[in-house]
Amino acid sequence: MKENPLNLLMSPRSIATVGAGNNPTKMGTIQALSIVKDGYRGRFYPIHPTEKEVLGHKAYPSVFDLPEAPDLAIFIVPAAQVISLMEDFGKIGTRRAVVITAGFRETGREGEVLEEKLKESAHRYGIRFLGPNCIGLLNSAISLNVTVMPLEGPPGLLGMASQSGTYVTQTLPYLKRRGIRFSKAISLGNEADIDICDALAYLGEDEQTKAIALYIEGIKDPARFLRIAREITLRKPVIAQYVGGTEAGARAGSSHTGAMAGPDYLYEGLFQQAGIIRVHSVEDLYGQGWALATQPLLRGKRIGVITNSGGPGTAMSHTCNAGGLEVPVFSEELQEKIRPHIPPHGARANPVDLTFFLDIQAISRTIPELVMQSDEVDGIVLHGAMGTGFMNQIYTHAGEMFGVSREEFLEAFREDTSAAVELPKKYGIPFLVSSFFDEDDDYTTAYREHGIPVYDAPEKAARAMVALWKYRQIRGRRLEAAPPLPPASKEAAALIAGAVERGAPFLDEYASKKLLAAYGIPVVNEELANSAKEAAEAAGRLGYPVVLKGCSEEIAHKTGRGLIHLNLGEEGAVRRSFEAIRQAAGKEIPVLVARMVRGQRELVAGAIRQPGFGPCVMFGLGGIFTEALRDTVFRLAPLSRLDALEMLEGIRARELLGEFRGMPAADRQALAEILQKVGNLLLLHPQIREIDLNPIIIEGSRPVVVDALITF
Repeated sequence: MKENPLNLLMSPRSIATVGAGNNPTKMGTIQALSIVKDGYRGRFYPIHPTEKEVLGHKAYPSVFDLPEAPDLAIFIVPAAQVISLMEDFGKIGTRRAVVITAGFRETGREGEVLEEKLKESAHRYGIRFLGPNCIGLLNSAISLNVTVMPLEGPPGLLGMASQSGTYVTQTLPYLKRRGIRFSKAISLGNEADIDICDALAYLGEDEQTKAIALYIEGIKDPARFLRIAREITLRKPVIAQYVGGTEAGARAGSSHTGAMAGPDYLYEGLFQQAGIIRVHSVEDLYGQGWALATQPLLRGKRIGVITNSGGPGTAMSHTCNAGGLEVPVFSEELQEKIRPHIPPHGARANPVDLTFFLDIQAISRTIPELVMQSDEVDGIVLHGAMGTGFMNQIYTHAGEMFGVSREEFLEAFREDTSAAVELPKKYGIPFLVSSFFDEDDDYTTAYREHGIPVYDAPEKAARAMVALWKYRQIRGRRLEAAPPLPPASKEAAALIAGAVERGAPFLDEYASKKLLAAYGIPVVNEELANSAKEAAEAAGRLGYPVVLKGCSEEIAHKTGRGLIHLNLGEEGAVRRSFEAIRQAAGKEIPVLVARMVRGQRELVAGAIRQPGFGPCVMFGLGGIFTEALRDTVFRLAPLSRLDALEMLEGIRARELLGEFRGMPAADRQALAEILQKVGNLLLLHPQIREIDLNPIIIEGSRPVVVDALITF
């Protein structure tokens, strides 16, 4: 396996910086201070044209004056200087770099040209680099910080790869207050060389990293991303925020890092196919990511809710339940064990609600341990374990009544938290906490210091538990490769070549179905007629009732134009419909005569070739409501059988595929094969831009394509 370029870049034995001096208001100096002050033990070489010493370290006037070729070079200089510096480092043997400097692809065409020259220069010397236009990296295992904010506290467990530098560095104080600590964090910038796929692969192999968080504005190579992610998510959780799926988000991402965004529905499908948990805020990215990094795997979906207030308890129960978890009623035996530890009016069935009760040992230790011992839950969410934070507020109003100082008062009520914080580790059960008190509370501090996530709202704790359940389901998936592509059909290739030669933008319906049939996709029996007599004869061969439809390469959509006549039961009706269709078309077009397919369930399938994304397959609820209801899912082609079957389960109307109102269950294997074959069509025939099969009618249990359009 080819070595990941980040292995050396994230763990350099020596670093040289260009752009750092002794002026603490300059970005280069600020970033160099992070290297010097945060505990990095490797060799540090500042390069400066005039200073003899930078931040207490000997400075060197040029790259060629360095005592050795450093493992890593960091550039924080004007864009015009970067390429020559890259070449100088290449000449002395440095093979890794971080280009903090902006002013490249994100600025427009001139910057794009400059970025290409930078890539060429680096490639010439075998240099792999982060950036440009990034903020650097963090490796807490070796106290390496190349960003603008201090890295404090012990090494963490959450890996981060971000297309925004802010989410790697400016958020460090925010994360510290919440007890969240990075293992490694990588700012990717414009991804001219090292990209998010490299970062994901690196974090997937990193033993310190227990979960991976991704901030994404666009992915250059979705197929590679999918291959890497699918293997990682079977053993390590990955959570992602994507913000390029709207017009405004895509525009902002392009100006920010030059990212190539894509439609939101395609990224949604990509994440589902990859086993990635998607969130829609950076707060959830960090918060749920931390739960995934610190908590054991959920064994099941039973959740215990413990609270000192009905509102938070109800909110947590509701959020868990809405996310697919269960909040089961406790057994009478467990309820009887809980009874002595709560007020007479408290609830003990689950949620356990102590109401306003100041026995903090009961809510933080005694009751959680009873519930964990019971084997009736797989996880616990708790709200209301509070100590000095709450008592500090009490003192604000009643301090003079106690006759002691605030410090003495708080010390008198300080609890021993040691037993409470050891419970999750002791029983191996996920344990998430909600509290309205921050680090000024001894319980909040103790929980966070022991790797127990504390959230500032009940719903956030419950959503994090739902994320653990989602990952439990992802972990249970099987990884199955897509089968090899079949040989390209000569008949299909001839149909496409003929249409391209004629300059047709799409195949007509008859030709589209012939192409589909060439690959074994089930289509309705039909014939093409050029006269009313031919139509009547075709109807006789096919068997009544029949459908008549106008068929022309000049008419893509027929609904609402009088070009479709359904359920024709005799010859006279066929002849009249033929003439009516030609009159509606305004020209002598051919008319399709098809057997009338009977079925109440209509589905849609198709494929699209999205620029920069590749062929994607679509499945959903079909017929006239396709656009109105938008009950569809997408996946990247090629599809494995399991991919296709998961798509069937991904729509909201999936119950229609089972036994429904006297109708037999749809043939899922046949539907899955249609989806696989549709995806293969785009891979086998690069001229095809889009395929639309709508509707696919379930006749009995068998799917039949009754309308199709193939576009170039």
